[in-house]
Amino acid sequence: MQAAIIVGIVFCGVVMALAVVGGTILLAIRIIKGSGGVGREQSAADARMLQEIYQGMARMEERVEALETILIHTRKKDASS
Repeated sequence: MQAAIIVGIVFCGVVMALAVVGGTILLAIRIIKGSGGVGREQSAADARMLQEIYQGMARMEERVEALETILIHTRKKDASS
């Protein structure tokens, strides 16, 4: 009974090791070969999306600064009253 468990554990270990080695080899081939035109289109779309996010964050920063200014002036008016 214990021998069967040990064989099962070893078999699972070998299968997982082969999967890791195979995945590493495929990943290395993909990196070396490059992803081609589809990757470039995806990269361009990603770049546009990042630019939109950056612009949105810049607008949000301006809004927060405006709100901070409003709060500061409101507090000053309340303190002087």
